[in-house]
Amino acid sequence: MKKFVTLLVVAILVVSAASCTTQETSARERAAEAKQISTPTAEEAPAEGAPAEPAALICQVTDTGGIDDKSFNALAWEGMQRAAEDFGVEVKYLESQQQSDYEVNLNAFIEEGCDLIVSVGFLLEDATKAAAEANPDQKFAIIDVDVEVDKWAGISNVRGNITKIDQATFLAGYLSAGMTETGKVGTYVGIRFPATQAFMDGYAMGVDYYNQAKGTDVQVLGWDMEKQEGMEVGNFESLDDGRSFGEALLDDGADIIMPVAGPVGLGTLAVMVERGTGKLIGVDTDWAVQNPDKADYILASALKKIDVFVYDSIEQVLNGTFKGGENYVLTLENGGTGLGYSSAWEGKIPQELKDEIEALTPKIISGEVPTLPTRE
Repeated sequence: MKKFVTLLVVAILVVSAASCTTQETSARERAAEAKQISTPTAEEAPAEGAPAEPAALICQVTDTGGIDDKSFNALAWEGMQRAAEDFGVEVKYLESQQQSDYEVNLNAFIEEGCDLIVSVGFLLEDATKAAAEANPDQKFAIIDVDVEVDKWAGISNVRGNITKIDQATFLAGYLSAGMTETGKVGTYVGIRFPATQAFMDGYAMGVDYYNQAKGTDVQVLGWDMEKQEGMEVGNFESLDDGRSFGEALLDDGADIIMPVAGPVGLGTLAVMVERGTGKLIGVDTDWAVQNPDKADYILASALKKIDVFVYDSIEQVLNGTFKGGENYVLTLENGGTGLGYSSAWEGKIPQELKDEIEALTPKIISGEVPTLPTRE
């Protein structure tokens, strides 16, 4: 019996020792695994071949047109993607399905710690202003909003953008007046706002300048420059509205139409293709590039190169030179706006007309030729 007890005690001690050894080994393995997946400290160099950390996180909040709107949102995203390629920043976007999403999406990106949030369009102005006031350390860049006005006084973390788009649409109006076969051209707006009115004012001024120079009487349907009234859709999304507005203008005799309504204009373009008649002036992006299968119905585009603003704002953040409370102005002079002929029409536009448009450019830049009506 004594011998049996002694053997039992020895066995228990052996098992206990083995168990302790196993636990110590498991603990060491878990510690080693944890060390492998932990984020390197400032003193630890990243493992060879490990991907570099993004230089910054840049975030875009779209308006209700969506990221593929072939307009502002898509163009801003191009600037974001180019910055990602050139600077190694991480880029993200959130799409706003309705206006109530603006505040939600902005706050989501603030929580995520974005180094810069890009708000696309004046419809996000109020939500961006509120977010900027509540989060003074968060940097924002907002497209198509003038932050040098009284409304934005004292807010130093938002960089604004305005475009002398009237300079480009003036040239588009002159071109349209020279190319119309019916003596009538048309335009309409998604939502009337100072930034969108400038498109139509410039367009009407260009047509008027052509009439004075040539002794013609080309009419602009859809916009009364003196009354500052015209055809207004009420949104920037409905292709059906674009169809109905396009049909109305074509039925009234306009053979060239400039929709100032983002993707709504695609509805007008579709009507032209179905009817086999009419030419469209695109806005913001090069519509012939965006819609190559419909380029025969696109005469030219008044370009608003907001991707340049987005890219420049990101570069400022990375360089530590970001300065809010001021605007980045896109003009004919700095190449931020301009008139781009459609690939399908560039060879069909009379060279004399193109020469006249080219000669107008320096006169517009100098101010010799005004592109907006005089306001009292």
